[in-house]
Amino acid sequence: MKVQCVICDEQNELEDDTPLAKKLRNRPIHTYMCEQCHNRIEEKTRARFASGQFHLYSFKKKKNDF
Repeated sequence: MKVQCVICDEQNELEDDTPLAKKLRNRPIHTYMCEQCHNRIEEKTRARFASGQFHLYSFKKKKNDF
């Protein structure tokens, strides 16, 4: 199965019977990201989290919202 990274547009080949290939084939909303882009984002996120500038916001519903 040919896949293309959503960030750098690098094209890779996945074997058809891998879990990732099955997920991408059965659920088109999931996107493929190459290993280099995944590692780069992971490193930058960890650095931002370590700096103290990384906040996870949880949105709570108001009582008046339906």
